[in-house]
Amino acid sequence: MADRDSFPLTMEVRARLAELELELSEGDITQKGYEKKRSKLLQAYLPHTPGAERRVPVTPSSSSSSSSRYQRRRSTGSRDERYRSDVHSEAVQAALERHSERKIAVLLPSKRRSLIGQTSMDTYTPPDSSSGSDAEGSLGRAGGVNVDSWISRALHGSPSTSSSSSSHSNSSVNAARLAETSMHSYGIGPMSHLSLKRRGLREMGVSTDNGFVIRHSTDYQSDRPWSSLDSEDSLSAPPDITSYTPDPAPFSVQRPQVAIITKAPPKYGNAELMETGDGVPVSSRVSAKIQQLVNTLKRPKRKPLREFFVEDFEELLEVQQPDPSLPCPEGVESTVIQGDELDRIKNCPASLEAALLRWGAIAPKAPCLTTTHGSAKQPYTLTYGKLWSRSLKLAYNLLHKLGSKQEPILHPGDRVALVYPNNDPAAFMVAFYGCLLAEVVPVPIEVPLTKKDAGSQQIGFLLGSCGVAVAVTSDACHKGLLKNTSGDVMQFKGWPKLLWVLSDSRHLSKPPREYFPLIKDANNDTAYIEYKTCKDGSVLGITVSRMAMFTHCQTLTQTCGYTEAETIVNVLDFKKGIGLWHSVQMSVLNMLHVVSVPYALMKVNPLSWIQNIGQYKAKVACVKSRDLHWALMAHRDQTDTNMSSLRMLLIADGSNPWSISSCDAFLNVFQSMGLKSEVICPCAGSPEALTVSVRRPQESGCKPAGRGVLSMTNLSHGVIRVDTGEKLSVLTLQDVGTAMPGAMVCVIKQEGVPQLCKTDEIGEICVSSVATGMSYYGLTGMSKNTFEVSPVSSDGGLVTDCVFVRSGLLGFVGPSGMVFISGSLEGLMQVGGRKHNADDIIATALAVEPMKFIYRGRTVVFSVTVLYDERIVLVAEQRPDSTEEESYQWMSRVLQAIDGIHQVGVYCLALVPANTLPKTPLGGIHLSETKQLFLEGALHPCSILMCPHSCITNLPKPRQKQPEVGPASVMVGNLVAGKRMAQASGRDLSNIDDNEQFLFLSEVLQWRAQTTPDHILYTLINTRGAVGSSLTCLQLHKKAEKIATLLYERGQLRDGDHVALVYPPGLDLIAAFYGCLYAGCIPITVRPPHPQNISTTLPTVKMILEVSRSVCAMTTQAISKLLKSKDASVAVDFKSWPLILETDDLPKRRCPLLYKPCDPDSLAYLDFSVSTTGMLAGVKMSHSGTSALCRSIKLQCELYPSREVAVCLDPYCGLGFVLWCLCSVYAGQQSVLISPMDLEVNPALWLQSVSHFKVRDTFCSYSVMELCTRSLSSLTDSLKARGMDLTRVRSCVVVAEERPRVSLTQSFCKLFKDVGLHPRAVSTAFGCRVNLAVCLQGTSGPDPTTVYVDMRALRHDRVRLVERGSPHSLPLMESGKILPGVRIIIANPETKGPIGDSHLGEIWVHSPQSASGYFTVFGEENVRSDHFGARLSFGDTQTVWARTGYLGFLRRTDLTDANGERHDALYVVGALDEVMELRGMKYHPIDIEMSIIRAHRNITECAVFTWTNLLVVVVELDGSEQEALDLVPMVTNVVLEEHYLIVGVVVVVDTGVIPINSRGEKQRMHLRDGFLADQLDPIYVAYNM
Repeated sequence: MADRDSFPLTMEVRARLAELELELSEGDITQKGYEKKRSKLLQAYLPHTPGAERRVPVTPSSSSSSSSRYQRRRSTGSRDERYRSDVHSEAVQAALERHSERKIAVLLPSKRRSLIGQTSMDTYTPPDSSSGSDAEGSLGRAGGVNVDSWISRALHGSPSTSSSSSSHSNSSVNAARLAETSMHSYGIGPMSHLSLKRRGLREMGVSTDNGFVIRHSTDYQSDRPWSSLDSEDSLSAPPDITSYTPDPAPFSVQRPQVAIITKAPPKYGNAELMETGDGVPVSSRVSAKIQQLVNTLKRPKRKPLREFFVEDFEELLEVQQPDPSLPCPEGVESTVIQGDELDRIKNCPASLEAALLRWGAIAPKAPCLTTTHGSAKQPYTLTYGKLWSRSLKLAYNLLHKLGSKQEPILHPGDRVALVYPNNDPAAFMVAFYGCLLAEVVPVPIEVPLTKKDAGSQQIGFLLGSCGVAVAVTSDACHKGLLKNTSGDVMQFKGWPKLLWVLSDSRHLSKPPREYFPLIKDANNDTAYIEYKTCKDGSVLGITVSRMAMFTHCQTLTQTCGYTEAETIVNVLDFKKGIGLWHSVQMSVLNMLHVVSVPYALMKVNPLSWIQNIGQYKAKVACVKSRDLHWALMAHRDQTDTNMSSLRMLLIADGSNPWSISSCDAFLNVFQSMGLKSEVICPCAGSPEALTVSVRRPQESGCKPAGRGVLSMTNLSHGVIRVDTGEKLSVLTLQDVGTAMPGAMVCVIKQEGVPQLCKTDEIGEICVSSVATGMSYYGLTGMSKNTFEVSPVSSDGGLVTDCVFVRSGLLGFVGPSGMVFISGSLEGLMQVGGRKHNADDIIATALAVEPMKFIYRGRTVVFSVTVLYDERIVLVAEQRPDSTEEESYQWMSRVLQAIDGIHQVGVYCLALVPANTLPKTPLGGIHLSETKQLFLEGALHPCSILMCPHSCITNLPKPRQKQPEVGPASVMVGNLVAGKRMAQASGRDLSNIDDNEQFLFLSEVLQWRAQTTPDHILYTLINTRGAVGSSLTCLQLHKKAEKIATLLYERGQLRDGDHVALVYPPGLDLIAAFYGCLYAGCIPITVRPPHPQNISTTLPTVKMILEVSRSVCAMTTQAISKLLKSKDASVAVDFKSWPLILETDDLPKRRCPLLYKPCDPDSLAYLDFSVSTTGMLAGVKMSHSGTSALCRSIKLQCELYPSREVAVCLDPYCGLGFVLWCLCSVYAGQQSVLISPMDLEVNPALWLQSVSHFKVRDTFCSYSVMELCTRSLSSLTDSLKARGMDLTRVRSCVVVAEERPRVSLTQSFCKLFKDVGLHPRAVSTAFGCRVNLAVCLQGTSGPDPTTVYVDMRALRHDRVRLVERGSPHSLPLMESGKILPGVRIIIANPETKGPIGDSHLGEIWVHSPQSASGYFTVFGEENVRSDHFGARLSFGDTQTVWARTGYLGFLRRTDLTDANGERHDALYVVGALDEVMELRGMKYHPIDIEMSIIRAHRNITECAVFTWTNLLVVVVELDGSEQEALDLVPMVTNVVLEEHYLIVGVVVVVDTGVIPINSRGEKQRMHLRDGFLADQLDPIYVAYNM
């Protein structure tokens, strides 16, 4: 590899190369253009080998030998030397060695291939010259790999490439690697597993018709036998090992035992299933990582805080007793430090304007400001004469040439924005003094380059609040601003409308000879406004009076010993702070010559400021520790450096504790070049207090500067202790001088009353002087708290009558009045009662081998509030060539180092791609914008590590289970407390005479065929909204007879044989059902396999047929062909199917004899369904139960032959099947049937049919309602124009087996209110497996009610009603009116005793319509008889109840029923099987899921479940895969904030992956099985530590 120094390049070529590099770093040229031009320049200098291919290196060049050496240094990589300390580095390494005994396992996340960096040139970014994390950043810090080697890696493959390609190993190898790695220190997991498969949307049951994503309303994806039929039993979770309290015995309801198929479950993709020691089938890839995470969490965490968080806010108000073992200050009360007396300068002008007038008159040729440029341009010098004349010209134009003579735009005292780039100090100086002469107030701001500049909107808000209407800028800057189509400067977001004035002389009118501004003495009028960006991103304007500005210049003159005509070199920003004070204000007072070195030149030649010191014989230099570090890196072989003329090297960021290392290193290197140790003068200042202190230039032989080695642990408690023993956690501070002349300094407590601190206590530095800021512009309250502070002593008395100003700096006053600064309030983070400085955390992080991972040391630390405390977040830019495994290893070492040095945990550690964090105008990281991106979930990290388990120590105490209380005590307690026992019932059927004369549905159909043969019972609507087909009573009867004949003749079936009905939703299914009843067979409705996903759905069909013991399957000809197809034969052998009968061509003769059941309690049909917990089981419905169910629905909904009912439900199980097939035959009403699958083609089909047929009663599911709400949200106006009218709808019932979805119901009502739907018409029904219909709103009775309960109380099985909008309130809607003949009681699922209406319990039902039991292959119905034959343990012990398996409560409302009694409302909370017991409290998944969905705009759906007592969250991402990692902290934060739970694993998947059944219910247990078997193909899996 050729080095550039080996080429004899001329200075002209070197200068051109430096310009090219600068253009590349500023973004003015592309990488391709840079390489092309550079190759052309170097072509003549490259050695050419015959026969060898010429490859031109693309390493950026430099303008001089020094910069060339600097570039060569930068290519080796370094870190941000602002935070470098040899002592601290040694301490970090010692801490890491100490932690090496503790094996902290950081699990690598699982990523999809598309998230892993590819080996293309596009994915690599060459080292950029952008800067670091402080004001102007750091040019020569970590980051830089040599560009030649970078290109070589890109062409020949990088480590990340090989690791990515090698990660496609099978699960057992991956698990072995994981187990082996976990045995080592810092057990970093293996490279992430990348699944080779990627299921499409259609395969996952999702359609993209009409441009939107729809979940199929089917059970295809939910019925997959991923593990076994009863997944909860087969995947039994290991005992809890993460909690530190005894695990109470979990309560559970006995699950029904269904037939288990002996066939092994299918294996998907390349995921192999294995078994753990206890026989639990798991995936070695996913579950091994979870097990490693669990093992990591078993290790003891640091001692938790003494204060623990409790749920009730009243308990938080209790005063916690201080811990006597914590460090506390023991010194005496500090005193106010008085500075030297301010001497009056002889012949000093009365103001800065007067000084400018004097020097412009008596020394017009004297140089005022010299701006240095690159070698291509000569330095430009502004003389005092030019400064005076140009400022005078600008002042005249501002006052007299803007607007008209009668109405000028500007008046004295108005605010004017100064917008100048950082490379044009001369124009800024002219504009600043022009404003002073015009008596207008300048507001210097940064140049807005783009519409999305970091902090630009807040700057605009400041300008608007200051009333700025005019912006002054230069011609060159104005040309670079964004313009609109008319050529005017674009209106930036949040900015007021501005008139742009160019300050160049050629754009200004010459003032008349008689014009002369009034030169006043310094007064209290506002001189200028300096902006300040706060910690939260807001921008404040600090007003500085003319007297304060003038006095400040005098104090600086006396402190720094300035004399006339001295030369100073300035590298700082001249628009604010120390750069403004010294190079613009104080320089004019003393007629100094300022040599300004712009930032762009420093990027090319870091030694330029030192060269200017020797060239101009400068006496003073104003720099930052960053500039010292850059010079250190570029000084090698520099022979012409001479710094002997320097009498003062002013370190502007001397208040940064980590600047001492740069000062020491710089002195050691440049002492041989004339630099004297006494000239290094750190200073401290702030926008509010101006200069706080400066270390005076000392004479040779004076006492050395003060230093202190302090304990960081004690500093975190605000206590000063000199470290004598433990050397790991120390902070070395240097003094920043004493108080300024004419000023007083004191240290007050950071919070509360401004009381003086003790001598060994850290506090906020306050200054009392004329030379301070006046106020925050327009903010009177904040100004009073900051600029009008009156310190008090411990006895409450005023220390002095003087008023002090808060500086925002933290520190103390040491011996001899020396001021020491330990940090700032802006960088302070209070975690667990201890205070940590962000710079200290950064220094520790950068001491852990940053050159391999962090791009140019660009790191930022801030805190976010989570669960009533601040949490530390560390964000860094990752180098492009870093592999994922290396990055996570570095992160684990950073966690250990910070834990060892600071004894604090990092909540989140994120790595982002290089050059992606928002930047300040001078290239540093914009802190508040970065924090805002993190909080909004828009940071887009490439690697992230959350550590909530180790950071969150203030979780609520786990709930302790009390000893069991006897049943009698419970009953007595309820009676004493005045609680009503939670029981209710529907209307009594014994008093209702409805003249029902038939016990069997088959008899009812025969009777209707004889009495009303032409009455239409069913009408099927096609996808176009037209009537597809219909069935009258006679037609249905005849078709059923023919099907019975088919079963007798072709099937040779006997009474009681089981027949599977495999039909699509339609009339054939209804006819086949009644044909089975006519033949005496037992029908089982089964959903047909999906043609496009047959490999997954067909095994489910086969499984149901085997479990139900079906001897025959009836279906259509189309489905029969599908079962015989080649694709189907791959999944299920066709020969294994039972007899298949096609009903398209039925026999023409009638059945000679119809079957009539002899026993009403005999079996009528089997109802097979899959619960939300993944259990597939069938319940037995008797003839009497079926008739009783139809009778109750008929009475509740007032169904008669003259009524029409629209049904849009899944017709295969539950209440949907009853309403689709049974109720019309029993009650005689006409049912308009709409298949939910047709809504995927025509979303408006259901509502259009309701409107067209003028239906009064309709039934749907939540999936149908959600589809209509999502798809028709923007089409209500067009639907109304096409005549949709829903005003006739009196009841729209949502059929569900879950808690009512209040938000979805409200959205649906609000959306379709415009087409006539009344909100009172929408209600819900509740049914379950043991009783298909418990509640149904019906047509009469009170409207459904909604109550708000305390979610925290529900976790303890208590029901506490709260007001709407209360904290932690949960809306619950009534689940419909209790059906006639149904009795309900709320029982304790553990003790089986009745409970009061103030408690949450299991809903038990007693009614004739309950199912008669579970169906099993072996006929052992008594095994799970407890579900259908439960009895109370006390009270009414004779009644037999059916246990629904759902938790809920009863409330007696103030409404009245139709019979005049008070209405009892049933509220369903959730399924008992889905309750997650964590930390002794009970959580319902839907509550956590609703919080997560609200957390980020890109989360479309989510599901939660537990595994080994770890909370696993699966979220669907609706966005780019690059945004997947943004969801991890958002999900973790919201679950912590709202539910006090720590998320263990976050899984990000594609839209449509979460399985949902036809009723719109999530199949969480199937999702759990798929995750553990590694079948989800996740985008990203994060394991929180």
